[in-house]
Amino acid sequence: MKWGKKEATDKEIYEALSIAQAKDFVEEKGQGLELMIQAGGKNLSGGQRQRLAIARALVKNPQILIMDDSASALDFATDARLRKAIKESTGNMTVFVVSQRASSIKNADRILVLDDGQMSGWGTHEELFDSCQVYREICLSQLSKEEVQ
Repeated sequence: MKWGKKEATDKEIYEALSIAQAKDFVEEKGQGLELMIQAGGKNLSGGQRQRLAIARALVKNPQILIMDDSASALDFATDARLRKAIKESTGNMTVFVVSQRASSIKNADRILVLDDGQMSGWGTHEELFDSCQVYREICLSQLSKEEVQ
């Protein structure tokens, strides 16, 4: 957890674990911050590995955080809690989220839609849903009518 900030305190690490939705499973393992991770994270699920990687990045408190498909192994409820915690806790941090999940990006300040490597839209969820056919099709294929609104 200290790769990005060697002098990080336990409090800072636990705060990052909490934001990343990793604190509970770390505590459940019974070793706290002394939890040993096997090579390749073999003693963790894919979602747990993703959440620890996010926490490690948050410990550093970067000005820019790039999350590239960082929630792909998370269930939708954990993904939603993670997105909410990051939005509430990152202050002035600029956060880029790369995702194929519409639910992971629909509340972003700005969304860039790529189609076959080309920009096909730029704007808010509402703007893109009204003006970008590619984005609308993605949303309709992944979200319920209530979630689209």
